[in-house]
Amino acid sequence: MLEQLRHGAKTIGLKQTVRLVEADAAARVFIAQDADEHVVGKLRDICAAKGIEVIRAESMKVLGKACGIEVGAAVAALLKD
Repeated sequence: MLEQLRHGAKTIGLKQTVRLVEADAAARVFIAQDADEHVVGKLRDICAAKGIEVIRAESMKVLGKACGIEVGAAVAALLKD
């Protein structure tokens, strides 16, 4: 599932992902298991309210690598087609 982040249109980072979800433009959201809950809790709640699938990534390092960046990422999202 994380492979989709490598090639698909995406956002990386909390602020950009929240904006995307609020605009109903996200197809799927990825949240790292080791991300602080107080940081990603609001995003998780918005996704639940909007019915957007949330996929848990193993870690921020793994999620960042799947996105093609050299640093960890707490959240990322794939854009709708």
